[in-house]
Amino acid sequence: MPLPLIALFLTAFSIGTAEFVIAGLLPDVSADLGVSIPTAGILITAYAIGVAVGGPIVTLLTAHWPRRRTILALVVAFTIGQALCALAPNYPLLMVARLLVSIGHGAFFGVAAILATRIVPPEKSGSAVALLLAGITVANILGVPGGTAIGNAFGWRATFWIVGLLGLGALAAIALLIPRDTAQPRPAGSIVSEFKVLGRPVVYLSLAVIIVAMIGQFAVFTYIAPFLINVTHVPEVFVPWLLLLFGIGSTLGVLAGGRLADWKLMPSLIGMLLALALVYALMALGSTNMIAMGIIILLWSGLSFGFGAPVQTRILKATVDAPNLASPLIPTAFNVGIALGSSIGAAVLDHGWGYVTLPWIGAAVSLAATVIAVVSWNAEPRPAAPVFG
Repeated sequence: MPLPLIALFLTAFSIGTAEFVIAGLLPDVSADLGVSIPTAGILITAYAIGVAVGGPIVTLLTAHWPRRRTILALVVAFTIGQALCALAPNYPLLMVARLLVSIGHGAFFGVAAILATRIVPPEKSGSAVALLLAGITVANILGVPGGTAIGNAFGWRATFWIVGLLGLGALAAIALLIPRDTAQPRPAGSIVSEFKVLGRPVVYLSLAVIIVAMIGQFAVFTYIAPFLINVTHVPEVFVPWLLLLFGIGSTLGVLAGGRLADWKLMPSLIGMLLALALVYALMALGSTNMIAMGIIILLWSGLSFGFGAPVQTRILKATVDAPNLASPLIPTAFNVGIALGSSIGAAVLDHGWGYVTLPWIGAAVSLAATVIAVVSWNAEPRPAAPVFG
């Protein structure tokens, strides 16, 4: 494994922990800051909006910086932001601190995805993207359950201090493992050419697949802790263990997704989205059984993260001539979906429809994402048929 990929993996792990651990801390944050759980869930929505908007803007502002310098600056800002979250005395200031952290999140994954695919041979680009994404999924194995357990034991602020230490570790890894000559400035293509690639059907339909699929995932995941406590009747002390299952499934899924992207990209993507719709339906029907929920969470997480490597690899391959805007729009698409999903989930709960409604939303939007993926595949340019004469 190339050493720069290790540094990117460790940084993705730190950022993934920071983004997702809040889901396990929602009940504690809600009680400590005196807001409802749906209101606390808006912290996830706002973070996602910050990623969606901040990624392309920061990428354009740093367009002529070497990629190594850009990543170092983003991780410094991330680490400072964790301290601000830990020190926030009230909900509005915690919201501001999370927004400041989120602005650089999208830019990091945009720059890191390009760098990851340039480190390896073209036929291994799917696996390189998967390894970057694996940093997020390992965060769900170690960071999110660990952070949730720390928050339950010592208060949610302690979790943010620990995540800040992870940021310092990631900063050291980048400084040591990514040499200056590995991360040269981005190609000097025109801004017009960067926008033109977004008009390719393969690109905008793939971005639409990401947005729609993520709506389903985060309508459920944002409220997974209260879902498990109130519907499945899991004791709060066992919630981190079920989140650990989510992390294990997501890691296995993203690594498998990378291999599948290198093998049969579109059939794999479509198959995973269809299977995801079925798993959401099973989640709604089996929500009161803890053992069934454990199995379903394992499958759900694997499929939810497994589809990411194929769809991202597809976009990167389709925009290889002008990647600097398309690449940060990938995390933008993910986080637009996250923001919409958590907002829809909050609206459903506020209207009194109950937690079991959330996985049915996931099933519906997964079917919609499947349809978009099929349309996108049909829109792909096909090689001309050989002419025999």
